[in-house]
Amino acid sequence: MTELALPPPRTAPVWRAPIVAVVALIALLLLRYRETALAMLDIWSRSETFTHAFVVPPITLWLIWRQRDVLKALQPRPVPWMLLVMAALALLWWLGDQVSVNAVTQLTLTAMIVTTVPAVLGWQVARAVMFPLGFLFFAVPIGEFMTPTLVQFTADFTVAAVRLSGVPVFREGNQFVIPSGSWSVIEECSGIRYLMASFMVGSLFAYLNYQSYRRRAIFIACSIVVPVLANWMRAYLIVMIGHLSNNRLATGVDHLVYGWVFFGIVIMALFFVGARWAEPDPPLPLPTADRSGSAMRSPWVLVAVVAASLLILQLPFVSPGAQADAGKVLKVSLPDALAPAWRADAAVLTAWRPTFVGAAQAINQTYSSGNDQVGVYIAYYRHQSEDSKLVSSVNILVRSIDEVWNQVASGRLTTATPLGDVAWHTAQILPTGRAAIGERQRLTVWRAYWIGDRLVTNDVQAKLLQAWLKIQGQPDDAAAVLLYSTLADVPAANQQLSGFAAANLGPLLQALSQARGQR
Repeated sequence: MTELALPPPRTAPVWRAPIVAVVALIALLLLRYRETALAMLDIWSRSETFTHAFVVPPITLWLIWRQRDVLKALQPRPVPWMLLVMAALALLWWLGDQVSVNAVTQLTLTAMIVTTVPAVLGWQVARAVMFPLGFLFFAVPIGEFMTPTLVQFTADFTVAAVRLSGVPVFREGNQFVIPSGSWSVIEECSGIRYLMASFMVGSLFAYLNYQSYRRRAIFIACSIVVPVLANWMRAYLIVMIGHLSNNRLATGVDHLVYGWVFFGIVIMALFFVGARWAEPDPPLPLPTADRSGSAMRSPWVLVAVVAASLLILQLPFVSPGAQADAGKVLKVSLPDALAPAWRADAAVLTAWRPTFVGAAQAINQTYSSGNDQVGVYIAYYRHQSEDSKLVSSVNILVRSIDEVWNQVASGRLTTATPLGDVAWHTAQILPTGRAAIGERQRLTVWRAYWIGDRLVTNDVQAKLLQAWLKIQGQPDDAAAVLLYSTLADVPAANQQLSGFAAANLGPLLQALSQARGQR
């Protein structure tokens, strides 16, 4: 009998034009949104948390190359309606760019790159390289918002474990004192670097070693949980090694060395255990002749998809709120007199100052009424950009590495004012050191964002409000409004600030509105 041979995959003639189209579109995307792409590269290079992102693009290309035998048996077919998705992503990128939200612009740029695959090559091809396309999102430097929470959890575990070990601990916020010395849980102790690297490598390991979605999901979950638990144990061991060695060990460079060595051992153990349940790769499907007809036989379909993509890349998203007063000097003047009996005072209540990067003007003013004194701090922003924006993770009340001040508590409360109910972020701040608490100045701080004559506290709500004002063509002026009291009794301090806000918030916000009108 004569053996019937299947026709060889028509790789070259069928794939040549689509591959060129995909590469060209991705290149044009990177060119059109080059500022976003360069911002990602800058973060990769300067942040140790995201250094691993440099290997994501080459790994993605390698993963796609591994699928070459599967892809040869497929016929690329454009999906024109995916251009609507690309247009929606371009609009979302524009909105994120208007309010300088890196997470939005970088995620949408990556999503647009991924979208070019189904748009030009079709769903069959996209499904064949689904994981490599998803893996590309590890290149987006996002996740540092988890740092404060991870720091808090690490401090909670470390203090609890040290106490269970029989060592007395006095804690204030993320700083604590034991008989052998003082320790601080700072951002570098959060474990965010371990978590990011483990999540990426763990996902890659699960994809390459398992075929079952259940096993993949379990291992990826372990790659998230294990580094968090390992970081807690690392922090505890470092404190105990320092304590038991009378601070001769684990207090300098070896502090970091011990941490990375311990993390390396834990991750290797995780992979070693995970490899015991590895599954062999499934056999490759035999190539079959395509009898359904190929949409690529009509070259106008590909041409139309590419042409429409080029139009989408050039959508004229221009901010209607472009302002021409960049040369004007901003002058925010708080009133000398507020409600009856409240007057501006030259006294300086405290040496503490919050960190608001890139503010156009910062004002710190004390107001007095009899024996009552309240501080008002205003950080005013105009012409906001990536390096100068109100809602940003770098704008904080106390830096984690601050050696003078320590934030020991935070919360929220709502107060009634003539302007309506106003929500505030609250914080308790103390000087660092081992002085008796009674000898130290306690600060109670209230904070809110002033945007479009409204006070808001939620970061997401603030960004959405800023985007809406931009779309309407209104100025981007915004400010952080902080009220603070030095009363040692927290309930008394909150009562003092509540009374001050009820009596004086209107005139303070009016001063901000007048500054916005100076254009």
